[in-house]
Amino acid sequence: GTFVSAFTVLCGARTDLPDRHMCCVFWLNIAAALIQILTAIVMVGWIMSIFWGMDMVILASYKEQGIPQQL
Repeated sequence: GTFVSAFTVLCGARTDLPDRHMCCVFWLNIAAALIQILTAIVMVGWIMSIFWGMDMVILASYKEQGIPQQL
């Protein structure tokens, strides 16, 4: 979405930065899109580690209670 918005600026779309030149806004949007892509990998890994941690705690509590578990 951010990449698309960067190219719509070149086609004449209005922006919230009227004092900036069109190319400056384009490059700001491209930079924001690249940052979003790079941090998406980190966020997915971070969220997966939270879920694995929750699973470990749940499995450990089952083991303490002597409840048979299915994998």
